[in-house]
Amino acid sequence: MAITQEQIKEALKTVKYPGFSRDIVSFGLLKEIEAKNGNVRVQLTLTTNDPAVPRAIKTEAEAALRGIPGVREAKVLIDIHAPPTGVGNSGIGATRIPGVKHIIAIASGKGGVGKSTVAANLAVAFKNVGAQVGVCDCDIYGPSISLMFGSRQRPFATEENRIVPIEQYGLRLMSMGFLLDDTAPAILRGPMVTRYTQQFLRQVEWGELDVLVLDLPPGTGDVQLTIVQTVALAGAIIVTTPQEVALIDARKAAAMFEKVNVPVLGLIENMSYFVSPSDNKRYDIFGSGGGEREAKRLRVPLLGQIPIDIATREAGDRGMPIAAEEPESIVGAEFSRIARELLAKLDQVVS
Repeated sequence: MAITQEQIKEALKTVKYPGFSRDIVSFGLLKEIEAKNGNVRVQLTLTTNDPAVPRAIKTEAEAALRGIPGVREAKVLIDIHAPPTGVGNSGIGATRIPGVKHIIAIASGKGGVGKSTVAANLAVAFKNVGAQVGVCDCDIYGPSISLMFGSRQRPFATEENRIVPIEQYGLRLMSMGFLLDDTAPAILRGPMVTRYTQQFLRQVEWGELDVLVLDLPPGTGDVQLTIVQTVALAGAIIVTTPQEVALIDARKAAAMFEKVNVPVLGLIENMSYFVSPSDNKRYDIFGSGGGEREAKRLRVPLLGQIPIDIATREAGDRGMPIAAEEPESIVGAEFSRIARELLAKLDQVVS
């Protein structure tokens, strides 16, 4: 019985792109299939500067093909292209959003590390130091940006079917939280999540922005893959807490971006320490030095250390980011410093 192309595609769909949950077929790597007399030849095209990625894909793909009944020999050829040089090129066919100068992804390997709090306050800090800023909440299942900015407005569409973002604190915002009631869950299958993510990035009237901050969901799944396929990122910032359980997942997030040629701009250590308001004594609740050690291991900067702060939590719950409400506070000033240094770095690379 002849081996069909559908059999070959189904076998290749079991091969995941390293670091992601999506397979190499849906990733768009498959370019050519030949099958004759039990001999299967597959051509893949891949853009990467990490030699481990094509090596892993070739090994797994050939093993998957050999598992098809009737296959005597399986050969996988990979056409490897070097990614474009410079910040802002993921090397996976991603393109820029018109009018947006820098797109920065805020990511974490696990939930509960305060990623959305960091994203919201960093976005405000960019605005405080003179940038035009937008925030796209890419966490479709667990959106937080609408709460963080205290808005219950609903976006509307133009006659050209473009989405007009919400404006708050001088920032342009888009989140699934603006489309759902507080208690309404986003019950969506994976393809719909991908579709919403693409719409938020491509069909929103972002206008002229210096920085678009993407608040990613935790982990290394389909949404992250959709983003690196869809838009050219200037880089990613990994949010972690000092303890090892968070650092392990931070490493996974950093490795994911490395595999798809997105530079990691640095780490932000959140919940770094607590200063008691009664005696001004510092307590390292989650340990100390974890973010610094991990940044050195990953060879990226430790961008900042954000303390556990009651005022920061209260401001977020009120929908008033601490960087907007108290920009001169310890936390607000730290975010401003991070924003200023990041902008200088990104502008230097672009120029």
